[in-house]
Amino acid sequence: MTTLRPFTCDDMFRFNFVNLDPLTETYGLTFYLQYMAHWPEYFQLTEAPGGEIMGYIMGKAEGHGTNWHGHVTALSVAPDYRRLGLAAKLMSGLEEISEKKQAYFVDLFVRVSNTVAINMYKNLGYIIYRTVLEYYSGSPDEDAYDMRKSLSRDVDKLSIVPLTHPVRPEDIE
Repeated sequence: MTTLRPFTCDDMFRFNFVNLDPLTETYGLTFYLQYMAHWPEYFQLTEAPGGEIMGYIMGKAEGHGTNWHGHVTALSVAPDYRRLGLAAKLMSGLEEISEKKQAYFVDLFVRVSNTVAINMYKNLGYIIYRTVLEYYSGSPDEDAYDMRKSLSRDVDKLSIVPLTHPVRPEDIE
């Protein structure tokens, strides 16, 4: 049976193979520790019966007023465990936490070239809110979609009215 549980410090030494996907952003140790310290409820993983880490999600709550929202910083599932619904399960958990925190929406950034992820997020009810130019650094830099899903607090669904023009990373609130 797959277990959904909080990410712990010990997991820092066991999850590297989940990050081997070239579309997964990898961060420094202090970045992961900061998320565990500040938003532990948003840092969850799925574990196989043998103890292997199958995938994880890392996020946070941020913003003010009607911009108060849950944010998905990273979501990754190991190649051997893809197409089993684990990403949807992890996303659902993050959305539930955001609902409890009375957030208006959940957002995330995804590479415009990552069509598999974009389609998965659309199937989970996310819309493309805006394009962020040159969000991902590389050679060349790559644009991102800011995708959003409104939550129950956003009764009028104002948080998901798409912007008609792209923005730059420095323009993101």
